[in-house]
Amino acid sequence: MSILRRPGLLLSLLLLLLTLVAVVAPQLLAPYDPYDSVGTARLEPPSAEHLFGTDHLARDVFSRVIYGAQLSLSSAVLAVVAGVLIGSIVGLVCGYVGGPLDFVVMRFVDVLIAIPGILLALIVVASLGFGPLSIALGVGLGTAGSFARVMRSQVLRVRGEEYVEAARTLGARGPAILVRHVMPNAARPIIAMASLELALAILSVSALSFLGFGAQPPAPEWGALVSAGRDFVAIAPWLSLLPGAVILAVVLSVNRVARFIGGDR
Repeated sequence: MSILRRPGLLLSLLLLLLTLVAVVAPQLLAPYDPYDSVGTARLEPPSAEHLFGTDHLARDVFSRVIYGAQLSLSSAVLAVVAGVLIGSIVGLVCGYVGGPLDFVVMRFVDVLIAIPGILLALIVVASLGFGPLSIALGVGLGTAGSFARVMRSQVLRVRGEEYVEAARTLGARGPAILVRHVMPNAARPIIAMASLELALAILSVSALSFLGFGAQPPAPEWGALVSAGRDFVAIAPWLSLLPGAVILAVVLSVNRVARFIGGDR
């Protein structure tokens, strides 16, 4: 019932539910094929028949945005998963082992954090080639340093707890202590942080797609849709504005739900 008293949170959840449907089964929401023209009505403004209008090839923009959710959000989720896995493993090992390994690796993490995430992603994409997978890996690597820092700080806190010392006294070995005692009790802030990072990952993936590093045309990736509308912004501004509005709405919704998960009621 507490959610019902928060209209902003409820609206965000409903929008994310629709977005999830668009990712899993876009054909349920899209009225047209995203790759085929719907007639000869090019650059038609938004209407009841075409909610987001049509583009220069007479394709339904709303349908392309719906199908684009699958490409853009899958890359963003994959980026966060990559960042969590890489960063958590590094932070877990460094925080528990300590010593020279911790010092050397965390200095490298400091350098990684100092590099702007979008620049690091560009370096990775330029090295591996264009495409959604390269973007996801690049964005994920850009967030891994922050996850490593948070995980390390949590491990340093947890490894001194009495139950960890008791497990060690009873003969438990390092790997068992890490998996059974340290990691579960250190992971909660990582989960909250991952939900917040998802919003930033969507923006980063869209930005790289906007620059042309994502899936190539005619794939309807969100950032690519915004970029494609630049040439017609004077006569058909909806081609860029409406896909951009969808990106903004999804990012704000993810951020609002993430704040709720993190304890901001």
